[in-house]
Amino acid sequence: AGYYSYKWAEVMAADAFGAFEEEGGLEDAERVQNLGAKFRDTVLALGGSRHPSEVFQTFRGREPSPQTLLRQSGLLAGAANA
Repeated sequence: AGYYSYKWAEVMAADAFGAFEEEGGLEDAERVQNLGAKFRDTVLALGGSRHPSEVFQTFRGREPSPQTLLRQSGLLAGAANA
């Protein structure tokens, strides 16, 4: 169960970072700042006061997806560490 929890946390972390990638990477300072504020106001502000899945869904607007982690790990087409 511990390994599953660890992997699921990795899925959520990679997918959260994927939000920044989808906004054009880290090149557009204004977009990064806006998304960073949303991350702060949801994930960081809510912290452990709600279930992690609910907090993530508030930030991303959907359930976590393993696609970003698989891509970052080189297990999906689309170049690892892109």
